[in-house]
Amino acid sequence: MSVLNTAQSVPDSEVRAAIDGCKRGERRAQQWVFERYYRSMFGVCLRYISDYDSIQDVLQEGFLKVFSNIEGYTSKGSFEGWIRRIMVNTAIDFIRRKRAMGWESGDEATMDALESDGPAPDDLDEDTSFNVHDVLAAMEQLTPVYRAVFNLYVFENLGHQEIADELGISVGTSKSNLAKARRNIRQHLLALRGEPDK
Repeated sequence: MSVLNTAQSVPDSEVRAAIDGCKRGERRAQQWVFERYYRSMFGVCLRYISDYDSIQDVLQEGFLKVFSNIEGYTSKGSFEGWIRRIMVNTAIDFIRRKRAMGWESGDEATMDALESDGPAPDDLDEDTSFNVHDVLAAMEQLTPVYRAVFNLYVFENLGHQEIADELGISVGTSKSNLAKARRNIRQHLLALRGEPDK
């Protein structure tokens, strides 16, 4: 089985062959899966974690979980979606561990002090002049918990109770953090254009 570039389309039969190989513990199949999904999973982790070294740690841990739990993949749903869920859970576990150790890139109290008293908007501006890089740059300015709540709500489509359960916070904190995350992203995007926040 040859290792394919991640940009190439892969036949289902080749993915199934790799999964079967992983279930038998074949290193070559594991390497194929790693190389095939590394890039997209790096992008998933980047939404939750800012620094490169931490992303590499989460990816390594995530792929180890993929290979050790491969028997649990039942072919219901896409294999990539199954891997993605593992990576998201691994990133959340990483954030939880760092919080327990007192780690924050700018603590929540400091972020709260920077907030204005105005209500947070339900949605970001409908203006489409911002590109994906602008939004990712804005997301990188969020604290880890704000960022995790924003990602779980917007990209993973989880409700506030589910987010609260995932992160070990209250439903009210989840709602508050989402509102503050949206406001901070909006402020950052407006600052890129040199516009004051309204």
